[in-house]
Amino acid sequence: MRVALFTSCAADLAAPRPALAAVRVLEAMGMTVDVPGAQTCCGQVALNSGHREPASELMRRWGRTFGEYDAVVGVSGSCTATVHHQFPRVLEDRAARLAVDAARRTWEFTRFVAHHDAALDLALSGDVTWHDSCHMLRSLGEKAAPRDVLGRVRGLRVHEAPGSEVCCGFGGTFALKYPELSCAMADRKITDVTRTDATHLVSSDSTCLLHLSGRAARRRVPLRALHVAELLAAALPGGPGTLEEAFA
Repeated sequence: MRVALFTSCAADLAAPRPALAAVRVLEAMGMTVDVPGAQTCCGQVALNSGHREPASELMRRWGRTFGEYDAVVGVSGSCTATVHHQFPRVLEDRAARLAVDAARRTWEFTRFVAHHDAALDLALSGDVTWHDSCHMLRSLGEKAAPRDVLGRVRGLRVHEAPGSEVCCGFGGTFALKYPELSCAMADRKITDVTRTDATHLVSSDSTCLLHLSGRAARRRVPLRALHVAELLAAALPGGPGTLEEAFA
């Protein structure tokens, strides 16, 4: 299967490692992986800020970039939710059909792995907890796939934190407009995680992880935030064996 990796803006701006890790995992699954250099923002930020026309142009460009692939795999639950739900709503003309058709072939990373993995040999010892990012959970309706995938990693212990479904406080421009409230929400999330035996907080959205890791560092809480693609890449054969060794 020829797969295109949809990296999201976060990979270009601040968090390239999840995208690089996802390529390793997808190739280990036997996929032919392309990372189209022409990809740009999917339009989520513009649309959420009320700029429908610029968002529409970005969505059309996205369709031209990804339209030829058998599947598109995104490492951001938030961006994938935009592609699934906003593209068909915003793009109503015939010229946008390519983008809407590509949206139907677009998968969030853990959902793709859960549905297409037949023989991945994964092993990594450690203790983690999962953060349900808002768009992943509420827009995509996906809660089972990440837990399914983590459950396939031999030696990995997954601890459910209280409030795992509660927003971390990032919310895109919300964090910029309401910083005090945003930080308070992150602090509550971090406190909930510290009530478990987890040493690493895992999620599917780099922006949530950047927000939470920043607050943990500011509070001097020894908690590592980790994208699920990074964890799975470290769990591939020949890996370090433990979370602590992989992400010291």
